[in-house]
Amino acid sequence: MLKRRIPSSRVARAGQRGIVLIVALVVLVALTIAGIAMIRSVDTATLVAGNLAFQQSATHASDKGVEQALAMLRQKAIDGTLDSSDPSNGYFATLENSKPTGTQSWQDFWQTSLGPASFDAGEDQFKNHIYYVVHRQCAFAQPPGSGGECISSPAILSESTGGSHGLGGIALKAATAVYYRITVRVSGPRRTESYVQSYVAM
Repeated sequence: MLKRRIPSSRVARAGQRGIVLIVALVVLVALTIAGIAMIRSVDTATLVAGNLAFQQSATHASDKGVEQALAMLRQKAIDGTLDSSDPSNGYFATLENSKPTGTQSWQDFWQTSLGPASFDAGEDQFKNHIYYVVHRQCAFAQPPGSGGECISSPAILSESTGGSHGLGGIALKAATAVYYRITVRVSGPRRTESYVQSYVAM
């Protein structure tokens, strides 16, 4: 009986073919994992960029709230009603707490202190909802100068006729301006929230 002998080189090549298959599978798995990681990284970067854009949009929308509050203050100055509170328009003639205390967040502070008294100023074209509250910086709801104890700018009463300042004989007479704090909350898409405070003198 004759036995056929297989050359050792053919046996070695058959073994190598099996190793190539294993190496190819390992490389394929590594490429798949790398691709998934890259896709997730791109998705995360896009999500972060989108959230930043929403946050900036909400912060810019607060300017509209400040402008609306200023328009309301100007109208009250014309009507002569700055000395009395008007909760229906989000206006209060007395000084209140201006910011969260301790570990309280701005969201909690708004919900407990300012939110119930805020004025709903509507929504802009980017679906940002705007609210504002205005507090006159006075201890009491009285006219300034009559015991209202208001935080105000110093009065300019100079009757100087020039001198080293070069006023040229111009008399400066400016009334004391009372400060008002405008707090604006903007609630936007994706649960975006922005809080802005501005101080104006009138």
